[in-house]
Amino acid sequence: MKNRSLAAAIATLGLASALAAGHAAAASSTAVPAVRNVVLVHGAYADGSGWNDVIARLQQAGMHVTSVQNPLTSLADDAAATRRALAQQDGPTILVGHSWAGTVISETGTDDKVAALVYLAARAPDAGEDYGALAAKFPTPPAAAGLVKTPDGFAQLSEAAFVRYFAGDIDPARARVLYASQGRVSQSLFGSRTTQAAWKVKPTYYAVSTNDRTTSPELERFLAKRMGAKTIELESSHVAMLSHPDQVADLILQAARAAR
Repeated sequence: MKNRSLAAAIATLGLASALAAGHAAAASSTAVPAVRNVVLVHGAYADGSGWNDVIARLQQAGMHVTSVQNPLTSLADDAAATRRALAQQDGPTILVGHSWAGTVISETGTDDKVAALVYLAARAPDAGEDYGALAAKFPTPPAAAGLVKTPDGFAQLSEAAFVRYFAGDIDPARARVLYASQGRVSQSLFGSRTTQAAWKVKPTYYAVSTNDRTTSPELERFLAKRMGAKTIELESSHVAMLSHPDQVADLILQAARAAR
């Protein structure tokens, strides 16, 4: 009887230890990362509010989040806005760029505060590269045909192109609201060339949008592979931060946990 009682006590102790280890592992996986700051940079035909769903999830995870408002007037202007946001951070920061903002974070991501870069269906040019020439080697997505230019040198997507192609997997009513608030883009913006490629010197992550009709998914895969980025694929339109905010937030948190 004593032996059976002792065996039962040992088994109970072992179970308790296993449960404690499991709880510790779970707590560790959800713990606030050492890198707590995130700067989010929006792309063309958008503004900083497009990150709201991701921001809420990151804040719930204990992160300090800043969403940049790009003027979309030039690479220099957008880079300056991002650098201002980085200067306000109190320590290491994950820098995230969607679409056009991949160019911006490639230009600004060498900042000492940047611990890692996350690209979301984003451009990722090499220093001085003609990105338009590179993109021309891949299929042309249909959203490009919906670009409407204005006499004052700016451009935007038509409502039909925005709803159908740019934000094709979110509710059309919500997409029309976003269409109304989209950032107007200088017609010279996309011809800009970076002076550096931060992805060559920083840990890099990339989320490919497999149903993207604004940027070719094949181009996104090429860029991610060229960078050597840790890559995930999402069955998403161009705006994965709106249609897949959980997965996008998780990728950012993964970058924060892995950063040093």
